[in-house]
Amino acid sequence: MAMQPPLWAVVTVLHLLALVTRPALSDPNDEACLSNLRRSMTDPGNRLCNWTAATFVASCNGFTSYLHGVTCNNGRVYKLALPGLTLGGSLSPYLANCTNLQSLDLSSNALTGPIPPQLSTLLNLAVLNLSANRLSGTIPPQLALCAYLNFIDLHANLLSGTIPAQLGLLARLSAFDVSYNRLEGPIPALFANRSDELALPRFNASSFVGNRGLYGYPLPQERGGRGLSVPAIVGIGLGSGLLSLVLSFTAVCVWLRATELTTKAPGEEGKVSHLDN
Repeated sequence: MAMQPPLWAVVTVLHLLALVTRPALSDPNDEACLSNLRRSMTDPGNRLCNWTAATFVASCNGFTSYLHGVTCNNGRVYKLALPGLTLGGSLSPYLANCTNLQSLDLSSNALTGPIPPQLSTLLNLAVLNLSANRLSGTIPPQLALCAYLNFIDLHANLLSGTIPAQLGLLARLSAFDVSYNRLEGPIPALFANRSDELALPRFNASSFVGNRGLYGYPLPQERGGRGLSVPAIVGIGLGSGLLSLVLSFTAVCVWLRATELTTKAPGEEGKVSHLDN
C-alpha cells in the first residue's frame, strides 16, 4: 500500500498551484487609468464588452493582456489602440495614470471635448493618434514635455487656437499632422526651420492644410489686408473716390477764381485811368 503524503505537503502544493494559476493583479495606476477611461467613453457598438471591473483588477499578466485593445509589457499597460470603434464621450485625464504607456491610438471615433493636458506626464509616450474625432479646444503646449514623442496626429478634429511653438522643440518628432481643424495664426518657425541646422525632418503643407486662419511657411504667407472684410474694402474704395471728387472740385473753384481776378471786365481799365488823372 502506497504511503499517503502528509497533509501539510498537500496544502503547500495546492497553495503553490493557486499562486501560479491566479492572474496577477494589475498595477493600481493602470487600473485607475483604464477604469476611468471606460467611464468617460460611450460604446454604442458594445466593442468593449470585456472592459469590466473584474478585468481591470487583472488586465495584464506579464506580456498577456485580457482587455481588447490593450498591449502589456512586463505586467504594465504598454499600448492602447482602440481605433474605429465609434466610441463617444471624452478623454479621461486619468489616462495619465498609465505611466508606462508608449502608444495611444483612439483615432476614427466620435470623441468630444478637450485633449487633457495631463497627458504631458506620460514621459514614455512616443505615439499619439487622436485623429478623426470631434475634439475641441486648444492643443496643450504641455505635450512638449513628452520628450519621446515622434508621432502626433490630430487631423480632422475641431481644435482651435494656435499651434504651440513648444512642440517644435521635440527632437524626435518625425510625423506631425494638424490638418483640417480650426487653427489660426502663424505656423511656428520651429516647424518651418527644423532641418536647417538641426538636421530634423521638415513638415510639408499637407500637415497644416484645412485651417482657414493658419498661415506661414509651408503654407502661403499672411496676405496684406488680412482681416479686412469685403464691406471694409468697399468702404475704403468709396472714401478714396469721395476724397478725389472733393479735391477735384476744390481745384476747379481755385482755378475759376484765379481766372476771374486776372481777366478784368470791359471799361474797368478806363475807370482806373480816369481816377489816375
